[in-house]
Amino acid sequence: MSLAMPDSALGLLLLGFVLGLRHALDVDHLAAVSTIVSGRRSVGSASLVGALWGLGHTAALLVVGLLVIGLHGEIPPGVARGLELGVAVMLVGLGTNLLWTLSRGGGIHVHGHAHGGREHVHFHVHDAAHVDDGDHHHPVRAARRPFAVGVVHGLAGSAALMLAILATIPSPSLAVAYIVVFGVGSVAGMVAMSTLLGLPLVLAAERFARADAVLRTCAGVGSIVVGIALGWRLA
Repeated sequence: MSLAMPDSALGLLLLGFVLGLRHALDVDHLAAVSTIVSGRRSVGSASLVGALWGLGHTAALLVVGLLVIGLHGEIPPGVARGLELGVAVMLVGLGTNLLWTLSRGGGIHVHGHAHGGREHVHFHVHDAAHVDDGDHHHPVRAARRPFAVGVVHGLAGSAALMLAILATIPSPSLAVAYIVVFGVGSVAGMVAMSTLLGLPLVLAAERFARADAVLRTCAGVGSIVVGIALGWRLA
């Protein structure tokens, strides 16, 4: 994708903010965040997940961006590819962990029943309204996971477009400002998306236990599918 570079510093920073907003909508980002948001039981907590992801993402971008600016270099293709593969593995791990949590804590269970002399296996959904991954009891751990996921995304070539633009900015201070504004845009975008993702989950948890379990299962399966698809594309 080619972009017409703005002539003014303000125009460049506005472009960075818009690209940051757009960047938060990447499928792998939403898939990862949805697995974490699914365990939260308030819209505010879901929004906080997006903010923490954005902060971790921005922190990683700053480190990588400063290295690129200071060394006047670029990320080797092999390293970038390896980091992207790490994202694929992370997505599969997040989805698997969510499904495992559901299977242990009252989400989806398998029951055997006998009808007319024949045994049948049924998937049964118990009340999952009070089931989560336990992070809400440990604020530090609850904050650590979305922040770490954001860091991984920030390192994994997700900023390819941003770093390409950095190479065209002659002023180091303006380049750093661009990274920060890009990060602010990604934080804003992910806060909005995590809030939207959290709304149906919160409503389902409060009123419809079965729907809550189904939505959380979809989040887990979706993360695994996106991770496998990303790994397949890289392979």
